[in-house]
Amino acid sequence: MTNNDIFKKLRVALQLRDDQIVEILELVDFRISKGEIGNFFRTEDHPKFVECQDQILRNFLNGLVIFLRGTKENPKNPKEVLAGVAATKQPLNSEKKDGDKPKSSFKPSYKSNNKPVAKSTPNKSSKAPNRSTTTTKSTPTKKEILGNFKYNNGQPKKKNDQ
Repeated sequence: MTNNDIFKKLRVALQLRDDQIVEILELVDFRISKGEIGNFFRTEDHPKFVECQDQILRNFLNGLVIFLRGTKENPKNPKEVLAGVAATKQPLNSEKKDGDKPKSSFKPSYKSNNKPVAKSTPNKSSKAPNRSTTTTKSTPTKKEILGNFKYNNGQPKKKNDQ
């Protein structure tokens, strides 16, 4: 695996843009342009492809540590860093049209009526015999199924043998 492959995989995994990579490299006083960074991510047969040297990858990794953790003298709070990363990420379908309605969460409702779940309509072209649903079954409730079952959340019972 080459340095270019490592650099590409880190860029994709961390969802970094070229301007963010420039900022990360500037944290360790390494100046590079966005165009030069773009040349690292090209295919090997491209005429402007440049092989990523060890020094560039080393500086990027050192800058990435500072970017994510902070310096030894002024460390960042990990929860704040994670909250900042989560706030900057956007869902893939974040572009909404004016006519789009916000999606509501699906909440199934359980009805205990005496109607059958599916109604069968006789089809004249159907070769199967027509079955009538004269008896209807009601859906059992949770209490009927579980009875007097008690959850203990995996905690053992305390015994007072002493």
